[in-house]
Amino acid sequence: MRIAYYRVSTRDQSIEAQRHALGGSFDREFSDEGVSGAVMAKERPGFAKLLEQVRSGDTLCVTALDRLGRDALDVQATVRRLMDDGVILNVRGLGPIAKGVGEIIVAVLAQVADLERQRIAQRTAEGRAAARMSLEATGRTHRGKASLGRPKAVDGDLMRSWRQTNKASIAETARHFNVSPATVKRNTKPS
Repeated sequence: MRIAYYRVSTRDQSIEAQRHALGGSFDREFSDEGVSGAVMAKERPGFAKLLEQVRSGDTLCVTALDRLGRDALDVQATVRRLMDDGVILNVRGLGPIAKGVGEIIVAVLAQVADLERQRIAQRTAEGRAAARMSLEATGRTHRGKASLGRPKAVDGDLMRSWRQTNKASIAETARHFNVSPATVKRNTKPS
């Protein structure tokens, strides 16, 4: 049986590019959307289902080794488990991974993925620190924003005032301001 596994780290990303890159018809497809590669493979819902259903002789196809994860030890343990269960791992661009030399390649690529995860975390932390310093010094972040985080969808005082004046429900207020009911609740709760 040919099986495909896709993973993207955020909900605004799509697995379609990976599906297109693998370009084959598969007997089964599993995916984890919005799940970081730092989450251990067996703890991801899609991959956990895959592990329950994969059998000896099956071929598991992925676009890149880092789709299995970004923790080097976890990736290596996952690949070892698949091999021990008789599953063939086929990584796009590398082909089928076998014991011996294949395991060495997996170890190196898994370390690269782990290093990239660490670098992403470092760059993110540095960006947040620069934004905080700039905000304290100038009242604006280093990117010109007036605050850290996501900008508010609407002014809470305006929303609260409109809701009271019109004696509107949460749903009516949400429709009027084109926001979610949760946003209305958060912005109109008594101080």
